[in-house]
Amino acid sequence: MSRLPDTADLLLTARSVLIEKLIAHLPPSLHYEARMVARVMAIAAREPGVSILDVGPQEADLASAIRAGEHDQGTAFHALLDLTRSKLLISNPDMLACYDHLGI
Repeated sequence: MSRLPDTADLLLTARSVLIEKLIAHLPPSLHYEARMVARVMAIAAREPGVSILDVGPQEADLASAIRAGEHDQGTAFHALLDLTRSKLLISNPDMLACYDHLGI
């Protein structure tokens, strides 16, 4: 029995074809756009089925806690930082690595 590819597999395969075979045949003026499309495909492959506009349970829980006054003493910073890190791991891990040296 063969394994059917999932969405992430299909996106990564299409991204590979775009980068390895198609970009070289595009005019240089379109290379930036092609690489941008490839990056978005990689992002979508890491988190299939989730819209950029979706508000997850972490965001909803944090918003409720802030409204309830649970972060009035300035503790929201670390919660927001953790949430941002988790999103960057998916959307832009290279950017996250740039800030590792800050130790925050």
